[in-house]
Amino acid sequence: MTDLIEARPRAEAVAAIRDAAERIRANVASVIVGAEQPIDLMLTALLAGGHVLLEDVPGTGKTTLARAFARSIGASFRRIQFTPDLMPSDILGIHFYSQRTGEFEFRPGPILANIVLADEVNRATPRTQSALLEAMEERTVTIDGDTMPLPPPFLVLATQNPVELEGTFPLPEAQLDRFLIRLAVGYPDEAGELAVLRRFESGSPLDTLQPVVDGAELVALSAALPAVHVEDAVAQYIVRLCRATREHSAFELGASPRASLALFRAARALAAMNGRDYVRPDDVKGLAQPVLAHRLLLSSQTRLRGRTAGDVLDEILHEVPVPVADA
Repeated sequence: MTDLIEARPRAEAVAAIRDAAERIRANVASVIVGAEQPIDLMLTALLAGGHVLLEDVPGTGKTTLARAFARSIGASFRRIQFTPDLMPSDILGIHFYSQRTGEFEFRPGPILANIVLADEVNRATPRTQSALLEAMEERTVTIDGDTMPLPPPFLVLATQNPVELEGTFPLPEAQLDRFLIRLAVGYPDEAGELAVLRRFESGSPLDTLQPVVDGAELVALSAALPAVHVEDAVAQYIVRLCRATREHSAFELGASPRASLALFRAARALAAMNGRDYVRPDDVKGLAQPVLAHRLLLSSQTRLRGRTAGDVLDEILHEVPVPVADA
């Protein structure tokens, strides 16, 4: 009887997460064509309370995808265009002397919002990029010695172009490690590209997109993720994958404990989105590349051989035994 009572709230929590995910997915898909996997990865990060790095060539819809997600959530949204002359105070805010009141007043920056779109984040200098570190990890900002919490939910959607390197500053490992997921939108197929032309021929559907989930509901759904059960064998599989990257000779820097926790949280979110109250090894395997690859630093010899972090991670996924259910 006790197991049935515990299973019912768990099933209800998973059903609520799945329902919200389907609403957001359908809303975003009314704008973005042929991007089912990127949409699901964004949803996973959104429910797991993590940040997203969209890395792709110009014109693939990175900013449109980020804005569609922001519009689908009834929460405050700010867009920051990162440029070389952007200063940390332009992001965090400043204290200024008001002649009207004769006192110092605080003018909040765009970081004090629920969803922040950091467009072309790698065009800002390292000093400005570092202004996001505390906000992304601790959900707080410190200005002139005063620390203030950021409004929940808080999500950074950052975009960058991996091809155009002139005038850019690569994100440091500490910054990359704070993104739960890195994803690429990619080009649509021929039918999808034709659908884009027709969908946007009379205007952008983004202009009329309405929110389908509010911020408070999103916070409640994220808090319900512990209802998704993770077997010890699956948790151990996550740990073994991350430890294998630290021990592999191809990497100078493997996945950190923050990475294993991120993979754990993301797998829970993906399982709930699919209507399950338990995590399968396939959830972990499917998320390993978008959650781990951008956190791995290749050795110089590996880079000279033309191998990528994703290539080596694929090898590790084949080598680490996958847990199977007992008969």
